[in-house]
Amino acid sequence: MPAPHTTTLRTRVWTAGRWMLLLGGLAATYLIFLLASLKVAVTAREVTVPDLRGQSLAAATDAASAVGLHMVIDPITRPDGTLPPDHVLSQEPAAGTVIRRQRPVRVRLSEALPAAVVPSLLGESERSARIRLSQERVSVRHIAEIYSAGYTPGVVVAQDPPATSEAAEVALLVNRGEAAITYVMPDLIGTPGTRAADLLRRRLFRVTILGEVPYPGLPPGTVVRQTPQAGYQIAPGDPITLEISR
Repeated sequence: MPAPHTTTLRTRVWTAGRWMLLLGGLAATYLIFLLASLKVAVTAREVTVPDLRGQSLAAATDAASAVGLHMVIDPITRPDGTLPPDHVLSQEPAAGTVIRRQRPVRVRLSEALPAAVVPSLLGESERSARIRLSQERVSVRHIAEIYSAGYTPGVVVAQDPPATSEAAEVALLVNRGEAAITYVMPDLIGTPGTRAADLLRRRLFRVTILGEVPYPGLPPGTVVRQTPQAGYQIAPGDPITLEISR
């Protein structure tokens, strides 16, 4: 039979052990909850940066404020042909970045492009004029044509508005060279084919007389068919074909 003092010692040790285990469990539980609470608190203070690019200043400010961020505007603006003035061109941090609330988001805004200035195009070829206008961000509104021996063919002889004007469009007058001489094809049916061919050849037309065809009632050598037909526009050097009677 154990001695009384030995039993009492064991009881005390056992009781102390249980209290230590209980206190250890409580401490571990408290630590777990503490860490979880800290994580939740930290997570609650983090936000994802929205994409502000392309938005107006007012819309971007509202989008940043909605997630607890504030915007800082870069004092340096940049001209941009794809966005109106006062729209977000770039941002830092980038969209999708996770940061803490109240952190600043720096944005750079667009500004208006400088007004386009019409260059002097007189004497330039049409192609060269179009290239220069494209470089100056000026479009061609209209091209009118003249036919004159007084200017080099294919060059710009007038423009509206004049050079150094601020405008987005310009109209051009281009010389196409001296107008070619044209004639109206006459009706040669029933005329002597040889005589008609001689007259046309003197005007530099290329006339071909095809084989004679029988045509009762007409004198031999009379034109019975022609190509092109009467009324067509023809120019020197064009081919003309005549068929005559036998």
